[in-house]
Amino acid sequence: MATQVFADEELERLRGFPEIGRDELARFFTLTPADVAFVDPGRGRGPADRLGLAVALCTLPWLGFVPDKVLSAPPVAVARLAEQLGVDPAGLRSYGRRAKTRTEHLRLVAKYLGWRLPTTLELKELDEFLLARAMEHDSPTLLFRLGCEYLISARVIRPGPVTVVERVAHTRAEAQRETFDRLAHEFTEARCAALDGLLITDPEIRMTRLRWLATGPVEASPAAVKAEVAKLEFLRSLGADSLDLSALPAERRRFLATVGRRLTAQALERRDPQRRHPILLTLLAQSATDVLDEVVQLFDQAISARESNAERKMRDALAERGKAGEDRQALLDDLLAIITDPQISDEQIGGLIRGERIGWPRLRSAVTQAALRLPRDHGHLAALDGSYGYLRQFTPQVLAAVRFAGGTASAGLLEALEILRELNATGARRVPADAPDGFVPARWRGYPETAAKSGNTSAYRHY
Repeated sequence: MATQVFADEELERLRGFPEIGRDELARFFTLTPADVAFVDPGRGRGPADRLGLAVALCTLPWLGFVPDKVLSAPPVAVARLAEQLGVDPAGLRSYGRRAKTRTEHLRLVAKYLGWRLPTTLELKELDEFLLARAMEHDSPTLLFRLGCEYLISARVIRPGPVTVVERVAHTRAEAQRETFDRLAHEFTEARCAALDGLLITDPEIRMTRLRWLATGPVEASPAAVKAEVAKLEFLRSLGADSLDLSALPAERRRFLATVGRRLTAQALERRDPQRRHPILLTLLAQSATDVLDEVVQLFDQAISARESNAERKMRDALAERGKAGEDRQALLDDLLAIITDPQISDEQIGGLIRGERIGWPRLRSAVTQAALRLPRDHGHLAALDGSYGYLRQFTPQVLAAVRFAGGTASAGLLEALEILRELNATGARRVPADAPDGFVPARWRGYPETAAKSGNTSAYRHY
């Protein structure tokens, strides 16, 4: 079981001393006066035993256990302890030739530090801790590390790595059973049939619904928006948007949904129902959220793209308007030169303008070149109206699928959305006369007002 998580070389490494950093060296391998008194009680304990006992004393809080091969302790740590005890670090080579000595020293160290051996009670508490963590994280290596950290915090001597890995494997299996039990009320016969139906190829779309849900859009096109709306409607037909999975920790839900996305339909079919159904259920719930986000994002991108395109057209039109108005600007400059010249009397101004200085042909040409006054937004919304047919391909579906909410200030806008939704559903063309318009920006207000005054209901509805 342990070798499924750790290779033999890794297990051997977990039984011994790791490399030690400068901070760990200072934190764990600094003896207090009480520690020195414990190591050297003045009862004839030799230098090797004092040094070996000191290594065990400092190693237990560091690693949570003391490796059998005390001689393999980091040389820098041994040298630091030897200097504090005033002994030769080479003396450690003769330490602990009898296993009984090392065992007795570990017992003394544990008693001095207030640590305990892992009894049945301690291992049961470890299992409870690991189960709580396994409901959040499924990684066996992470659970192993968390278990070791828990034992250190509880001052329980860590058993061998194989024992800890076996406890991890046991709690992972318990977490799977616990997951199913917490969601058991959701697994009605109809719900289980619907979940398993996700793994069957649907002739309508020529793939499994599981794969269909996982296939994302490649661009913000009307077809892509409508495809995501179709997914949203399918998920809602299964009740995915109303699932309450709060009985599971959020991390557990994310983990199960990730597994569901990663595995193929065939791999999920091979899993027993107690594992398969929780995975598919959490995947459905997560997909309902993700697809709704995707619909809103695609809708925003499609609208924004058309708005940017309209703004670009508006700028181009302004540039052309500027070029066409150069003659009128030159005329204005010449007019101002005459009118503001103090040397020219009022009686002469009319003759100069209509005669030798400017002349009627130039004045008439300027009149014929006159362009209509621009609206406050310089024609931005008018340019956007050119995309009405494009936007109409998917906006009704989005408004039907997505419900919006807001504060008091957005009440008029929300009412307007409901009116549009109703017009789309009934096929009506006329916007009610009492429809709210207080949310319309000032720069755009002239468009619907002009359309309403002229009786152009189609243009009013567009805007």
